[in-house]
Amino acid sequence: MSKPIVAVVGRPNVGKSTLFNYLAGERISIVDDFPGVTRDRIYAECEWRGRVFSVIDTGGIEPTTEDVMLKAMREQAEIAIDTADVIIFLVDLKAGLTADDQEIADILRKSGKPVVVAVNKADQIGETPPDAFEFYNLGLGEVFAISSIHRLGVGELLDEVCGHFPPEEDPDQEHERIRVAVIGKPNAGKSSLVNKLLGEERAIVSTIAGTTRDAVDSDLDNEYGQYTFIDTAGLRKKSRIDSSVEKYSMIRALAAVERADVCLILIDATEGVTEQDTKVAGYAHNAGKASALVVNKWDLIEKATGTLEDFSRRIRARFPFMQYAPILFISALTGQRVNRIFTVVNEIYGQAGRRLSTGMLNDLISEAVAMVPTPQDKGRHLKIYYATQVGIHPPQFVLFINDRKLMHFSYERYLENQFRKNYGFNGTPIWFILRPKEKNKS
Repeated sequence: MSKPIVAVVGRPNVGKSTLFNYLAGERISIVDDFPGVTRDRIYAECEWRGRVFSVIDTGGIEPTTEDVMLKAMREQAEIAIDTADVIIFLVDLKAGLTADDQEIADILRKSGKPVVVAVNKADQIGETPPDAFEFYNLGLGEVFAISSIHRLGVGELLDEVCGHFPPEEDPDQEHERIRVAVIGKPNAGKSSLVNKLLGEERAIVSTIAGTTRDAVDSDLDNEYGQYTFIDTAGLRKKSRIDSSVEKYSMIRALAAVERADVCLILIDATEGVTEQDTKVAGYAHNAGKASALVVNKWDLIEKATGTLEDFSRRIRARFPFMQYAPILFISALTGQRVNRIFTVVNEIYGQAGRRLSTGMLNDLISEAVAMVPTPQDKGRHLKIYYATQVGIHPPQFVLFINDRKLMHFSYERYLENQFRKNYGFNGTPIWFILRPKEKNKS
């Protein structure tokens, strides 16, 4: 299910990272008392009143700066604004309304996105400070006085933010079209692949990294089925001082993954697997998306006996968390094996939507435990009473057990392997939810 995205934006040093850390429940962003500390956009999953969403921390926006790093931070924030469903505009009560606040408000107004104004550093409990009312001059509607450091007023702020979220989707609902996100590091050939799949020049293709700036959706109906392909953007770092630009593509990939049913993780065969590839793949894995690893530019690789097998082994070694994902070797330029993608997408989408009856599950669990007994600790054995499936995309199974502490990760991996051996689930993660059986205490 797609999670809404909330971007926290504002001038430098208004407390964005402090608010972000509170929402994320841990200290992820660096917090310091001088402008420009947060250079890279950082994001985390949050929950409020049962609604799960992603929150993005951005570098401060200085609309008129000519400093190279600050301009890069401003561009980061603008991309976050484009991607977000709701924007929290953080301003500083103690500094008052500034000309930069007014200019940022103009940028937000032009975005057309819902904006919630949070007046930070209102550190006194009680009524809204009189100085907060001047921020109504921004013309963005209601303002909320908060203290991110003292955690005051944040609940009311989040109530307002969640009120702007789109309606929740049914996670088990099958879509008429399969939504396919093409993700990967810049210049891996994402736009070329989408164009080849569509059979037309829908996206601009260039050897210059970063040609695609926005995620583009394209519908395609053919003999294989109905699809929506999501081409994602990215920019490569341009210089050592501008290194934060390397992560421009990450939030685009995150947003595309959230909207997708299937992810095609594109790997440049000429460069091999990079850290950026594993990070992007990690988004898809953690989001529970059916995925395939697609090695592009295979036509540029000099072949010898065992080249493909050796490359496959190296990919498996770099993606130990995605052993379930099929690997395809293609050339978006020549069209080599590109049509194979439709078959793989259909297969792994179907596997991610597979349901098992409770009877089948418990027969499988009984057989697995009989072959390999459950782990024990200090004479106590793990007991698995029964299992049931509670969701699809990805397949989710609740295991009712006696004690969560007795479930070793290696045994959970063993159970996953038994599920795959008996019922497939090729191309999709499997989620186990451990639920200890409550004991009646007199």
